[in-house]
Amino acid sequence: MKLVSTRDSAITAGVTEAIVYGLSKGGGLFAPLTLPKFTLEDIISLADKSYSEIVSFIAAPFLPDFTYTELSYFASLAYKNFPDAAAPVVSLNDKTHILELFHGPTFAFKDFALQLLPYLLTTSLKKLSINKTAVILAATSGDTGSATLEGFANVTGTKICVFYPHGGVSAIQKLQMTTQTGENTKVIGIQGNFDDAQTGVKKIFGEILANNKLEEAGYILSSANSINWGRIVPQIAYYFSAYSSLVSSGKLKAGCPMNVVVPTGNFGNILAAYYAKKSGLPIGKLICASNANNVLTDFVHTGAYDRNRDFYATISPSMDILVSSNLERFLFELYNHDSGAVTDLMASLSETGYYKVSDAAQQTMSELLYAGYATDTDTKAAIKEVWQKYNHLSDPHTAVAIKVYNDYLKVTNDNTPAIIVSTACPFKFADAALKALGSPATGDDFENLSKLSEISALKVAASLTALRGKKEHHKTLCDPSEMKAQVFNWLGL
Repeated sequence: MKLVSTRDSAITAGVTEAIVYGLSKGGGLFAPLTLPKFTLEDIISLADKSYSEIVSFIAAPFLPDFTYTELSYFASLAYKNFPDAAAPVVSLNDKTHILELFHGPTFAFKDFALQLLPYLLTTSLKKLSINKTAVILAATSGDTGSATLEGFANVTGTKICVFYPHGGVSAIQKLQMTTQTGENTKVIGIQGNFDDAQTGVKKIFGEILANNKLEEAGYILSSANSINWGRIVPQIAYYFSAYSSLVSSGKLKAGCPMNVVVPTGNFGNILAAYYAKKSGLPIGKLICASNANNVLTDFVHTGAYDRNRDFYATISPSMDILVSSNLERFLFELYNHDSGAVTDLMASLSETGYYKVSDAAQQTMSELLYAGYATDTDTKAAIKEVWQKYNHLSDPHTAVAIKVYNDYLKVTNDNTPAIIVSTACPFKFADAALKALGSPATGDDFENLSKLSEISALKVAASLTALRGKKEHHKTLCDPSEMKAQVFNWLGL
């Protein structure tokens, strides 16, 4: 599989190159021109496979630079600390099912990709005969940071620097990052929001790729955000796993479609579902759920993307995003791989904060997607309703998806079975969950964990309670304009 730049289709890369470099020259993302096709027989056969075997089977044609033996070995190591049912499907009723993606080491869906990516990256460096230390930069709205640090801590040949919005993540998310050990790790809070962090990381890529200072010092720049092709591919696998689970449990007839509901900010997780659909998985409607930062909702409804709006700090902070990076790959699809058209749109976004897609692109998008959003009030109500009705505890991001899905049902009466993607453990957002359930939260985050555990009769993971009193190794704060200087200072340049 050859990948091309979304902004210049003349720029091509093999999978290993795309994983190592993350972004293409000119700032484009690497995207496929063609996708593998899985048959219904292939999908049904997944029922007899372990989760690591499912990942190997699905990822292999997306990652042809690796042998099947290599991928199987990497997956066996990446998911060894996950439960046997790594991505379980929990049914609320006959038609509504929750895909739980928070059973990894940092209790968020990012673990599924970021436990595998270190193996893909370090092996890619070897295959390309690059004898340099990979400097991995990541911007996080909460969960990418802790998952990246967990995956790459003390991995030989890598250094990892994570930027997070100071005050813009939950207390538990922050502690998961700032208490991270590892000689190769660095965590920096920025005085801004996630968009500032993401823009800063992309700017560093652009500036550093334009000169050789980093490479002359023995480093090569890479990314762990979902702009990296190695992040997207493992996420495709769990949609196949979910479908197989529904079929094998008799809740879905093989060959019949399932709808997919994804709470999203950066568009990576729903993009993975789109690629799964294009690769043969019987997915019906893709339902894009946003919080009060509803730029994606407006985009799907109008075809106009406008980031010139108020930014809201919500109780679902991992979705507090106004510039969705992975939407660029989706635009590349909507425009039938016309990189010139994508370049023009991205230039308009950079210069004015606005662009509008063609009528044809908007028509295609409306056929694929439904979009909606939830306010904080809506989100709390959804947490409470699902708890009272189904005895199921949701985190604020999953609750956004539940609310939007309920809106979709009211508008369409579509009775197609649906998978709602649950992206994080509710205990990472105990304060919000308690308030939603009508129980006052305290000022002590760990008391809130205990209180939520008592109310829900669910056990808090030991690694979360162990964060109490743990030493914070990373206390650096900076302005977004200082991010590059912080990276160079950390590297001793």
